[in-house]
Amino acid sequence: MNPVTGNLRTYTREESVVFRKTTDEFGGLSNMAPNFPLSVAGVSVRTSEALYQACRFPHLPDVQQLILEQSSPMTAKMRSKPYRSQSRSDWELVRYKVMYWCLRVKLAEHWDQLGDLLLATGDRPIVEDSSKDAYWGAIHVGNGVYRGENVLGRLLMHLRDGLVQAPDILQTVQPLKLAEFQLLRKQIGVVTADNLSSLHISTSVRTAKLAYMRSKAGS
Repeated sequence: MNPVTGNLRTYTREESVVFRKTTDEFGGLSNMAPNFPLSVAGVSVRTSEALYQACRFPHLPDVQQLILEQSSPMTAKMRSKPYRSQSRSDWELVRYKVMYWCLRVKLAEHWDQLGDLLLATGDRPIVEDSSKDAYWGAIHVGNGVYRGENVLGRLLMHLRDGLVQAPDILQTVQPLKLAEFQLLRKQIGVVTADNLSSLHISTSVRTAKLAYMRSKAGS
């Protein structure tokens, strides 16, 4: 997916799935959600936020270590701030790819938990309610209306579409074809969903896929 930046979109709360806090009904969609630990290149990562921030600095393993050792996703994010001028040189061009890769890893390693949450959003727009970030999220401008590029929400919707239409493809996550795609000096390899095969898809996914096919047939 290649989001078109600079394109503000408008959403309404009543027609969308909006999340802000990790304790919200759909708070598990947030990168700050604490109950989705990950393992990448043999390295334990507490949250997808920490993984995303660490990916800024493949050339600075000491900074990655500092980020990954934080006990909360917010402190992991804050720890990265003093070093952001040293982010990988192509960061602004690849950050949405890195974010989508992080989301795919999160889904692969929490297939039922995150998959069910994504499917529970139906076909509604997914919106991250942000107080100031109109790139990853959308900002409430009053009366239940949100405006922003909502790139995170759009990536989640793209992931949801893939989960419905071709879930077996999402069970294997290939590393990004980027220079120095590393974590703590270890080359990042393929991530595979645990205890799954392309021939054994969860009941919730099969049900959603059938519902999707029926809706297409009736449209």
